[in-house]
Amino acid sequence: MTTPWPPRRTARRPLAPRVAAPREPVDPARIGRRVVRRRAKGMDAGAVAAALEDARFDARQDSRHEDLADDVRGPAELAEWERIAQLLADAAPGTVYDPDTDDVVQAELATEAAAAAAREAELREAARVAARADELQSLRELGTLEQTEPRDGDEAVRDELTRRAGGYIQADVDAWLAHALATHLGHYRDPAAREEAASLLTPPVLAHAALLAELARLVPGADMGQLAFAGRLATSEPEAAGALAAFLARRTAWQKQADPTTGRPPASPDSVSR
Repeated sequence: MTTPWPPRRTARRPLAPRVAAPREPVDPARIGRRVVRRRAKGMDAGAVAAALEDARFDARQDSRHEDLADDVRGPAELAEWERIAQLLADAAPGTVYDPDTDDVVQAELATEAAAAAAREAELREAARVAARADELQSLRELGTLEQTEPRDGDEAVRDELTRRAGGYIQADVDAWLAHALATHLGHYRDPAAREEAASLLTPPVLAHAALLAELARLVPGADMGQLAFAGRLATSEPEAAGALAAFLARRTAWQKQADPTTGRPPASPDSVSR
């Protein structure tokens, strides 16, 4: 009888090295706008107009230098002085510039805060996936992976383990997830999680799970060793495995519609609504 899980390595593989989070790229234009706002704070319309003339003079000077042709900070500073000058021109006489009441500045700050929060969330999720991948890798090497229930997010952990293996599809991890999906273990007890898995797992894993579920209905009590062929079929021919699972599902539904008086099912499985 074939074993339910592929042979395991005896040597422990090192855990994947941690990679430092990439720094946010420098934005010279944003730096230029911030410098202008700091300088302009507390200035009235006259002072901003004078600063704007200086910025225009600097821009004309810079245009004579070929090495500044790709400069983005200078034009950004000039554009910001022009915007602030127009803002004060439209305001009541005597108004001074305050970035804390500048709607454009506040909108930018809100956008930057949201982006920073999103980056932080991505880093936390990446750390969680890496830690869970370390855990599953250790369980595989201890031979206890099949005794572990999957958790929410383990689909991404599968992808991480595959990435660490250089793209090699790890049959034991895929078989573990397919068995859990077929038997509704762990977070797959939730129908919503099973539905979401359809967009997160690969076609071979989904076909394997569907085939296991139907075979278990056909032969109650069959163990993983007896159904090991389902994994090989799903890996080599996922479409065929899926078609076989669908056929068995129709057969099961057909048998359930037996006439209560005669005990006979409908004339043909095709009469059962798919």
